[in-house]
Amino acid sequence: MRILLTGSSGWLGSGLEPRLKALGHEIIGLDPVASARTQIVGSIADRDLVLKTVRENRIEAIIHSGALHKPNIEHYENGVFVATNVQGTLNLLDAAVACGVQRFVFTSTTSLMISQTIRAGFEGGARKAAWLTEEMSPEPRNIYGVTKLSAEHLCRFYHIEHGLPVVVLRTARFFPEADDMAHAIEQSDANTKANELLFRRLTVEDAAAAHVAALEKAPRLGFDTFIISAPTPFRPQDCAELIADAPSVVARYFPNYPRLYVRKGWTMFSSIDRVYDSSRARERLGFVCKTSFADVLAALEAEA
Repeated sequence: MRILLTGSSGWLGSGLEPRLKALGHEIIGLDPVASARTQIVGSIADRDLVLKTVRENRIEAIIHSGALHKPNIEHYENGVFVATNVQGTLNLLDAAVACGVQRFVFTSTTSLMISQTIRAGFEGGARKAAWLTEEMSPEPRNIYGVTKLSAEHLCRFYHIEHGLPVVVLRTARFFPEADDMAHAIEQSDANTKANELLFRRLTVEDAAAAHVAALEKAPRLGFDTFIISAPTPFRPQDCAELIADAPSVVARYFPNYPRLYVRKGWTMFSSIDRVYDSSRARERLGFVCKTSFADVLAALEAEA
């Protein structure tokens, strides 16, 4: 297929573009930042550019991973977020319908699912970790989440109105940078990322693989939304204890983790405030992340 990949110069683009090419697809990269993976340097907020790109390249599928992200909040006005994340998505959807694009994959974020209440550790009025599935009604806490949720609504509307097959992937954290609250976290960056694989992280390789799966399944699914995160060992009944004493819960599932963490000089989060349940992706998309917390422990064991 001839695929338009937005955000081709970004971190996800670096994992996705070669994977798609290896499968025999022809990739046209569109990004404001020039790179070897980007054929067209420009913004998705440029409506004429988007339509021209889709039409002249006879695009058959769009993977829309380009966006302004949470770290950009400090540097851009709200209107720029709307122009890029909402109007940009609308431009791509309109071009897809006008040019007969056969499938559309939208990279969304689990971040839009986290309200201020959930972040404070309260769920249903009680102090416990939030168990998050695609069935919840999100209440985004910042402009990034608001614009990504608005873009999701546009994707659903264009499927209903025009029959465009669209798959929305709410990806958990896979960015390589340190957490934007790293100054308040006691663990090293590697330690933090390992911990997060229990409940809110995946590798960029798994993120890319999920997009390939979504691209393949989009016509059959019609429209669907999936949380994409490393499989969690936890269950909903763990949520109260996760917020109160996360290390005890982790030790119950992984009895060898305390020994391995002590040897590495690592520690577990004292409290976990949310768990992303990716079981819907397994059941309906047929996708499961390859890398999990168990793989981290196996690597630590092998270091001996």
